[in-house]
Amino acid sequence: MSRYLHKVSILCVALLALGVFQASFARAASDQNTSSQNSSNQNSSNQSSQIQNSQIQSSQIQNTDDIQAALDSAYERFKNLKDGETAQYIPALAEADPDHFGLAIITVDGQVFTKGDANQAFAIMSAAKPFTLALLLTQTSPDFVLQKIGVEPTGLPFNSLSGIEPDAPNTINPLVNAGAITAVSLLKANSGEQRWQQVRDMYQRFAGEPLPLMQDVYESVGKSNYHNRAIANLLQNSQMLGASPEETLDVYNKQSCVAVTARQLATMGATLANAGTNPITGENVLAADQVEKVLALMTMNGFYNESGWWAYTAGLPAKSGVGGGIVAIAPGKMALVGYSPRLSPAGNSVRAMKALQAISENLKLSVFDPE
Repeated sequence: MSRYLHKVSILCVALLALGVFQASFARAASDQNTSSQNSSNQNSSNQSSQIQNSQIQSSQIQNTDDIQAALDSAYERFKNLKDGETAQYIPALAEADPDHFGLAIITVDGQVFTKGDANQAFAIMSAAKPFTLALLLTQTSPDFVLQKIGVEPTGLPFNSLSGIEPDAPNTINPLVNAGAITAVSLLKANSGEQRWQQVRDMYQRFAGEPLPLMQDVYESVGKSNYHNRAIANLLQNSQMLGASPEETLDVYNKQSCVAVTARQLATMGATLANAGTNPITGENVLAADQVEKVLALMTMNGFYNESGWWAYTAGLPAKSGVGGGIVAIAPGKMALVGYSPRLSPAGNSVRAMKALQAISENLKLSVFDPE
């Protein structure tokens, strides 16, 4: 009964949020159209005009001094917090410097705010999952994702085996390991290399710059991911994969080991906040109606069995990763990223969670705020 109530409560939260996403993206589309009309007489090859066309008017964004002050305040408040521990089940992540702490915000008009170790590279891990989902949506449809993977919150740990058997009482979704592995397998590719290049290219379009593979982490994951091998084999046994378990899991491991900084991940998030248009490059990466689906799933499932608590305290669509990164989205406004390797038992960065909660409260970013 408690798990059922958990699912119902998170679903209600997501439905409320969806209305906010639609309103935010409607404003974004309107402002982009206005900007496009005003710049119609300018040279179309001028990059600054292209970026202007992708931006939401800055009047909808908080004062820049307030943003930096909120960032600075959260950093100072939690910089000495030592709760949690690094991901012990992946040797390369277990060795991460636990004292790293970086924060970044990028607004939908391309303003960048950072504090601390915002340029320290780390493995994106599960914070990559929304962007692979975005790629799958561009190749298929929301109904395809719904039918082939599912969207319901599990209320279970991120690497749970539950929900994989066809007649299991629990479902999966693209933001838990089983659903994310399935998503990778369903990409339209003829080989593992082509599948990987599609994923990497999509991430780089979201980030607006090259993103390397952390080879040492990739090798470490490949030697220690017994649990995910079991998940992939069970998915294959249930005929849910679109490619072989070996090919699928290798690409999944690679996507998890892409190196990002807090600033780069914030650019990826800001692209979602900006209705699918990268606020730095001006490239339209994802359609606004597809962004809505991604953000709805981030609201319901972004923190696994802490998702309801996160929505209750921060009120933002977000996704965490065991590399220590968290990306949160304020639709139509900005993206916030926190990075710190010490994790909660659920696999979410303790210091990053608390810092982003404080920033959301300070700037009144919650999508559920009625004012």
